[in-house]
Amino acid sequence: MLFALGRPIAFAGLLAAFLLALTLRALAIRFVARRLHMADGPITPSPREDVDPFGAVAAAVGGAGWGKTIDVDEVPRGFGRGRTAWLYLAGPLVTLVVAQPMFFLYALINPSSYQLAFYRVSDVLRGQVEDSGFEQFVLALAVGLLAFGLLALIPVPPLDGFGLLWIAQRRPGPGMQGYRLWFEQKNLGVVLLLVCCFFPLSSPFLMIPLDLVGTPFLRLWS
Repeated sequence: MLFALGRPIAFAGLLAAFLLALTLRALAIRFVARRLHMADGPITPSPREDVDPFGAVAAAVGGAGWGKTIDVDEVPRGFGRGRTAWLYLAGPLVTLVVAQPMFFLYALINPSSYQLAFYRVSDVLRGQVEDSGFEQFVLALAVGLLAFGLLALIPVPPLDGFGLLWIAQRRPGPGMQGYRLWFEQKNLGVVLLLVCCFFPLSSPFLMIPLDLVGTPFLRLWS
């Protein structure tokens, strides 16, 4: 996100995307939790409960971040693995879905939307686009939401994808327990993700999976 400071409108779009993605994720998780009778109370977002400081740093540096992790120990398995998986899938899925109308809006208001055929996700996250004005804001918003959802599906703690990986196993074995010990409890996952956000500065490693998986979405709307 900071790499887009040279284009204030793109920076504003990426910032709005991260804040909107955090809000959508929190609403989706609480909605699913209430539907599964795992939790009570309001579904309104709470910054203290929904914002991960390291995820915010990752968003600021790499352009894509994450929200507060869902502790797998706090999710009962008695509801069934299939139903419980929705708790981890809801956040990424809702941001990916909401990103699509933003791409549609961009294609609708921009006669040069064919340029998406030449952009990568990393180009937009770093503000390296030719659009200007409202079109630039909408594109940054769409790609920011897309990147948030795709990043969340990577099966590395503290991302939602790890919860999906954990719940997919009937009884996590020693290998998975060791993986969790090092990557979650000893925070190796956070360290690895932050390293991938920072290095190399010219093109962070985090952009590689986002480009591979996310860029085809841009091609669909070109």
